[in-house]
Amino acid sequence: MEVMAGYKETELGAVPEDWECERISDAAANSANAIVGGPFGSDLVSADYAAMGVPVIRGQNMAAGVVSGDFVFVSPQKAKSLSANLAHPGDLIFTQRGTLGQVAIVPNDRHECYLVSQSQMKVSLNRTRHDPCFVHQYFASRAGQKQIALSAIQTGVPHTNLGILRAYRFPAPPLPEQRAIAVALSDVDALLGGLDRLIAKKRALKQAAMQQLLTGQTRLPGFQGEWEVKRLGDMLTICHGRNQREVEDASGLYPILATGGQIGTASRALYDKPSVLIGRKGTINQPRYMETPFWTVDTLFYSATKGEHNAKFLYYRFCLIDWMQYNEASGVPSLNARTIESVEVAAPVPAEQSAIASVLTDMDAELAALEARRDKTRALKQAMMQELLTGRTRLVPVGGAHA
Repeated sequence: MEVMAGYKETELGAVPEDWECERISDAAANSANAIVGGPFGSDLVSADYAAMGVPVIRGQNMAAGVVSGDFVFVSPQKAKSLSANLAHPGDLIFTQRGTLGQVAIVPNDRHECYLVSQSQMKVSLNRTRHDPCFVHQYFASRAGQKQIALSAIQTGVPHTNLGILRAYRFPAPPLPEQRAIAVALSDVDALLGGLDRLIAKKRALKQAAMQQLLTGQTRLPGFQGEWEVKRLGDMLTICHGRNQREVEDASGLYPILATGGQIGTASRALYDKPSVLIGRKGTINQPRYMETPFWTVDTLFYSATKGEHNAKFLYYRFCLIDWMQYNEASGVPSLNARTIESVEVAAPVPAEQSAIASVLTDMDAELAALEARRDKTRALKQAMMQELLTGRTRLVPVGGAHA
């Protein structure tokens, strides 16, 4: 395939002519232990962990892309004895065994140094030529992740090693452009991090609101009076799903639902009113709510609401119940319809049920909007990475790429 003017073909595909294609081994700092794994197994055991001191980087400290989370520690003396295995701010950490593809950067603002565990590998880059944030962004991208996956050793538990790590390649623009790309992508990461934190806060607020509103501890304005303890069976009837064979239709309008989610579409609906759904067998602790017509298979109960009781209120109330305590099987978890109907809960009059359901539905809508915004931002970042990390879109700082 012909390469566009101003670009050249490399092992990583076409890149701008003023970019290089570097190996990790050539990009490492000119210092001892610039590329190193964790200690030998017997050199670091759980008995070495201390209440405080030098944090140890393990798999759970890699998930956020920045070394973080809950750490175990070793004493400064133990860390000194394993000085070859220490990582410092700006170093990159790659998972060697376990969740391959995890790549994290050591932050600048938390600890002076970290000890790499036996399941991780560290790279210290030559920072006169390479920006660690840029290299981290590349190996977190789809292209970088694909390279890690394709080079993994698949015998037994998938793993990699220092030799494979040294051979990893990445595109290398001039250093100022690396920094500009890293800043642009880091800004999107900061936005994503803020959205994640906001979503977590809103979820916690919703959970607290559910606990307060659905048990009557907090009352909405305009409502008073005691709640009545009722059996769920007084407010709804639990109904069995049915075999879907006769109604399956690829162009059907109605979802066919099982405990794991939608499995197809149906030519007609089994039920066409708002309904609480809950697993009969398998996943019994994840109630669902359907506003529109649907079909359920035999492993998924649906419900028919009685009188003026509010189905959405009952769904939220189902979500507060620990359904595993009602499991009636020693193998695959199972629920019985009569058992569900016999569970007692305190419930307000239908008008207050509807008001509570409306408040919680609004909170759900706010969460859904934030999650959609986060998903859109993630997609935007993927598109940016595809453009910036291949040089299709250039970010050249003032003064030129070689400034």
